[in-house]
Amino acid sequence: MVVLLGIVSFWAFANSEQVVAPTPIVQNLDACAIDNTAFQDGEELVYKVYYNWNFIWVSAAEVTFRVRDYGGNYHITADGRTYKSYDWAFKVRDYYECDIDKNSLLPEHSVRSVREGGYRLYDEMDFDQDDKKVVSKRGKTKNDTRQQTFEIENCVHDMLSIIYYIRNVEFSQFRKGDVLPFEIFMDKKVWPLQLKYAGKETGKKVKGIGTFNTNKFNPQLITGGVFKEGDEMTVWASDDKNNIPVMIESPVSVGSVKVVLKSYKGLKYPLSSKIK
Repeated sequence: MVVLLGIVSFWAFANSEQVVAPTPIVQNLDACAIDNTAFQDGEELVYKVYYNWNFIWVSAAEVTFRVRDYGGNYHITADGRTYKSYDWAFKVRDYYECDIDKNSLLPEHSVRSVREGGYRLYDEMDFDQDDKKVVSKRGKTKNDTRQQTFEIENCVHDMLSIIYYIRNVEFSQFRKGDVLPFEIFMDKKVWPLQLKYAGKETGKKVKGIGTFNTNKFNPQLITGGVFKEGDEMTVWASDDKNNIPVMIESPVSVGSVKVVLKSYKGLKYPLSSKIK
């Protein structure tokens, strides 16, 4: 939920350097296991990405998330790409996939394939939560990788699994300002991060799709590449059992980005938070 984490702030996590910590942790849930009540096989969410530069909003890209039931696990994919009309400015072809255990929603295997301008990265990871290690095959391409093993603590997520974990958190027990801690493994290290609950916002208008009752969040950002220290991302998620992001706003190093829900299908529940 955090798009990815912060949706395409998937893209923003590349070349990260440091973490800016928000205020006190007041909510501690079991990071090692959570029941899936929020999504199902066949769910597909499509988001449109807008980039603002010099007060002009430009539709730049789309990101599609899909869920497939593979028996013992869920196979999650995220495919992000700029429109051909925007490729001249900065061409992006990013692909993420993750197999998550059905009982815990923890990652077992994940792939991160990044093509952004002239930058290339391929990172295939196997998570062994019992032995507390991640085996990473990382390089510029799939055919040019180096294998390394990294130690982790209990119950570490990757960039996709954490989104689907957070969608299953019951936020009715949270108060405004409460913080949920979690850890993700990315770029050869474990990042301790936090999600701050910013309360409810009713009647949130989302361009092109409608008006929603929402829960509002501020994900912690990793600064250094795309985000500057002091930047704050805001995520609005549907205030219903699906708990899907409907809109994300974030500053970036040059300009700002807005991500809006474009279409959805295969949801487990009616999108009852949509009021018109």
